[in-house]
Amino acid sequence: MSFNKSEIIKANQQDAKDTGSPEVQVALLTGRINHLTEHLRDHRKDFHSRRGLIMLTNRRRKLLNYLKSSNLDRYNALIVKLNLRK
Repeated sequence: MSFNKSEIIKANQQDAKDTGSPEVQVALLTGRINHLTEHLRDHRKDFHSRRGLIMLTNRRRKLLNYLKSSNLDRYNALIVKLNLRK
C-alpha cells in the first residue's frame, strides 16, 4: 500500500483508542480509493480492480450518508478535511 494506515487513523480519530468511527472509516476508504485510482490510470483494462474501486466508493458513500443524517457538523468537517466533493 502506498498510504500509511496508522497515520490516517491518527489524523482522523476522536480519541486515542478510536479506530472505528465513521470519520476514520471514511478516511481509510478515501486512502484506498486514491491508491486504486492511481493504479487504474496505469492499468486501464484491470476490470477486477475497477469493480473493487466501485465497491469502495459505494461503501464510503453509505458511511457519509449515515454521518450526514446523524451529525451534520461532523459530516461537513470531514468533507472539508478530506477535500471531497459533496
